Amino acid sequence: MATAFKRKGSRVVARLDANERAIVRELLDQTRELLTPEGGLSGDPVEDLLAGLGNAPDPEEVAHRDPALARLLPDGHRGDKEVAAEFRSLTEHSLRQRKVANLSTAIEALDQPTTRDKLDLDLGQAQALLVGLADVRLALGERLRLRTDEDSEQLQHDLAVAGEDASDDPRLIIGLYYDFLTWMQESLAGALL
Repeated sequence: MATAFKRKGSRVVARLDANERAIVRELLDQTRELLTPEGGLSGDPVEDLLAGLGNAPDPEEVAHRDPALARLLPDGHRGDKEVAAEFRSLTEHSLRQRKVANLSTAIEALDQPTTRDKLDLDLGQAQALLVGLADVRLALGERLRLRTDEDSEQLQHDLAVAGEDASDDPRLIIGLYYDFLTWMQESLAGALL
């Protein structure tokens, strides 16, 4: 059973059992796959930077993007499509790279061997996990169509009404993951402060 994160000097620690760790890791990995550009990344920062220069995303692809990806890579300007396209051409590749690298760091931190389910992170890993959890929650929130406080309240109501039967409804399963990641992110943010 997961415990809240606590600061221990220059480390941040919590407990996550194997199932919890596997779920969080899988969600981080799915988000990383969603963000990885076509053709992937080479792993060489200079090569990846050069590959992204001048490669403006295809406007047709942007218009028909998976809504979760669109949420993770929003338009830089909502009122002017030309400005948004120009901004995207200058920033999207590097934004994807940073997000993928961050998610990879978070995944590597979760993959560390543990003793008694203890997750022990340095401050860089903790920061990467915090940002990675935010990206996963954005993607899940989009899948759940959480747009307003009322949408979130309705999800909470549906989860409460379903109780143990929540596992029968795929939307509620995603809602349970979303709630768990929200708690985890809040706990981690509190420990980092």
